[in-house]
Amino acid sequence: MDVLDRAPVLGAPWAPSMRSLPDGDAELAGVSLMEIVRRFGTPTYVLDEAEVRRRCRAYRAALPNSDIMYAAKAFLCRAMASWVRSEGLGLDVCSGGELALALATGFPAARIVFHGNAKTPRELREAVDAGVGRIVIDNLAEINHLAALVPAGRRQKVLVRVIPDIEAGAYAAIRTGGEDQKFGLSMANGSAAEAVHRVLDQRGLELAGLHCHLGSQISEVEPYELAARTMVEQLARIRDTRGVALPELDLGGGHGIAYLHDERGLDLERFGATVRATVEERAAGLGLPVPRLIIEPGRAISGPAGVSLYRVIAIKRGVRRTFVAVDGGMSDHPRTSLYGARYATTMIGRLSTAGPRAVTVVGHHCESGDTIAEDAVLPADIRPGDVLAVAATGAYHHSMASTYNLTCRPPVVAVTGGQARVVVRREDQDDLMRRDVGL
Repeated sequence: MDVLDRAPVLGAPWAPSMRSLPDGDAELAGVSLMEIVRRFGTPTYVLDEAEVRRRCRAYRAALPNSDIMYAAKAFLCRAMASWVRSEGLGLDVCSGGELALALATGFPAARIVFHGNAKTPRELREAVDAGVGRIVIDNLAEINHLAALVPAGRRQKVLVRVIPDIEAGAYAAIRTGGEDQKFGLSMANGSAAEAVHRVLDQRGLELAGLHCHLGSQISEVEPYELAARTMVEQLARIRDTRGVALPELDLGGGHGIAYLHDERGLDLERFGATVRATVEERAAGLGLPVPRLIIEPGRAISGPAGVSLYRVIAIKRGVRRTFVAVDGGMSDHPRTSLYGARYATTMIGRLSTAGPRAVTVVGHHCESGDTIAEDAVLPADIRPGDVLAVAATGAYHHSMASTYNLTCRPPVVAVTGGQARVVVRREDQDDLMRRDVGL
């Protein structure tokens, strides 16, 4: 039995291939994380390609005869687009930039859904010109504008995003299924019905179905069950008022993952079985053809496959807390500062016999809220030069990264089968200077 056979798996929220090694190092997909630090520096995002692919396949297995559209906003690069495409998934984009990157990789436009509550005229034209499979209507003004862009003799398929008035999501800022938020069209005030009627009256548009999205980081199946029932009933109302049985139902994404050892993500198998059964039973009860389901997971595919690596710069012991400052921060790890999100953190690279101590891991930015992890349990002898790994950072880290304080954004290193390669290079100061055109 070799060292790798004896290496203990760390368990959730770490990627399944993450293992501790006897010398204090850890590996992801057979690649030493300290070797990644030596080769690529810190901060660095590391992404397990095989885990991304495994999660794509799990979605296809749990939701057969459905369209799985990876939500690009969670994390997108050329390699990621290639992986999800090869696993049979489509792509959900919400900006011209995401669309351009997808098309640059050869991603089939017909397998792309374009979202956005305030899509610009340029973005709409780019989406129409590219021939994207679906454009999600999010406001009434968008309908005539979009119809005017469709060339004569063509029809652009669209979905109308409605508000099901179901509150779900880990934080208020990422709950999008209730009234009084910026996404979707209200069923309560009639704007959703008005949008449906307007689209059906446009020759250049083809209403393929309805769309909803409840929010993000949802770990319970029940909100989706309720949404499925509500949305099928909306399809029945459209059938009754306009005589049209729409063939598609998009229930969005927002599926939760574990960020801490005592958390759990959405039960995918139960989700798939419950949602499919609900749609089929409610459709049968209303005399509707069963619509084809569209699901848009993002975080649940890329999030658990990621790990962030940081170098400790300083230790500061205050009156009530010990601060461990690292060479990254809110510019590459935004969710803690935005929502108070919590993360599992571990030290790698050396063995320690010191007892555990709860510390606050902070970044190097000029903000008191620049925090990576509260109450992180690390060895009491943590010191400058040590390396920290942070779990489940494959979603909403690289994609939300900034250059605050003119800090350069980290690279993304993909690991698979014991090999590592850069898929997004580290930003450097020359990159920052190139955008500044001078006085």
